[in-house]
Amino acid sequence: FHDEAAVRALLPRVAETLGAVDAVVNSASLFEHDDAASFGFTALEKHLRSNTAAPILLAQALHAHLATRGGAQARPPQGVVVNLLDQKLWNPNPDFLSYTLSKAALESATTLLAQALAPRVRVVGVAPGLTLTSHMLSDEKFRELHRQSPLGRSSTPEDVAGAVRFALENRSITGTTLLVD
Repeated sequence: FHDEAAVRALLPRVAETLGAVDAVVNSASLFEHDDAASFGFTALEKHLRSNTAAPILLAQALHAHLATRGGAQARPPQGVVVNLLDQKLWNPNPDFLSYTLSKAALESATTLLAQALAPRVRVVGVAPGLTLTSHMLSDEKFRELHRQSPLGRSSTPEDVAGAVRFALENRSITGTTLLVD
C-alpha cells in the first residue's frame, strides 16, 4: 500500500468485480521495528503511507462509491469503515516508534473521517490487545504478557473479529474506538 494510484484503484476494482461495497476493514499494516535511536524519515514515511494514508484513501473511495450508488434514492446507502488500531496507543512503549506514530495518526483520522464523511459513512476504530506474537517475542514471554492482563488473557483473533463485526453492524457507532483488550 505504498503506491497511491494502486490504493485509489483498489475499491473501484473490487466493486467492478464483486458489485456493491458497503464496508472497508483496514487491517493490513506495516509493522517494522524502530526506536528513538534508529528512527528516520524513511521508516516513518513508509509506515504513514501504509498504515494511515491508505486507510484514509480507502474511506474516501467508499464514500464516493456510496454516493454513486445513491442516485435519487430518498435514503442513500450507508457504509462503514473499520480501522484496526493497536493497544500500543493506550499502553505505550517506545519500541516500534514509526508504527505506533502511524497508528496514532490513524486513530485521529478515525474521528476526523467520522465527522467529514457522515452521514453516508461511519468510521470506527478497533484496537486489539496483544493478540499476535512477533519475531521479537518468545512464546513464553507472549504467554506471560497475556497472564499479566486483568482478565488473565488478552484478545484472541476471534475477539477482534467479534468487535469488528459489532462495529460493522451497530449503526449508532462512529468516530470512536473499541478497545479489545
